[in-house]
Amino acid sequence: MIKRITQNFNYGGNKQVSNGLGFELKSVSYKKLKSGKIVPKETMAITMINPAVLEETSFFKSHCWDKLKMIVFCAVMWHKEDKSKAELLGIKSFDMLDDEKLIKEIEKDYEFIRSKLISKGFKSLKGKDGKWIQTRTKGTGGINPKTGKKRPQTRAFYARPKLIKEIFGESF
Repeated sequence: MIKRITQNFNYGGNKQVSNGLGFELKSVSYKKLKSGKIVPKETMAITMINPAVLEETSFFKSHCWDKLKMIVFCAVMWHKEDKSKAELLGIKSFDMLDDEKLIKEIEKDYEFIRSKLISKGFKSLKGKDGKWIQTRTKGTGGINPKTGKKRPQTRAFYARPKLIKEIFGESF
């Protein structure tokens, strides 16, 4: 259902364009642990990284910040392996957060990643960088079996499960 909603709001082919009119709808998968606790299942993509733009752009002027401010998070628990049944656990937006400390820490992550890109290059960026957000490879990568040529390495900013948990709290 969430996928159908986002498809209806997909405007244009730019991967950095919001998928709604002034908002970005993101579904975040949750799982139930053996203890019964419900936690985020994985990281959530925020936006692709353009190295030249990242190098030139501070956090509060960045596309990463723009995206975070407009995200509407939909916490979803899938109950079947084939994803035929899901439960919407909750909906939150980042602007509901009135936590300057958290925003400052996310800014610190971004600026650390930006500084590392400037001083050591794009290939130095690693998934371990950042407390709340991280960069990870995006896409298939590797060798294209049809052409035999290496695919370009791309990276994106991701929200760590810790950030997702912070946004939703212990509400499930």
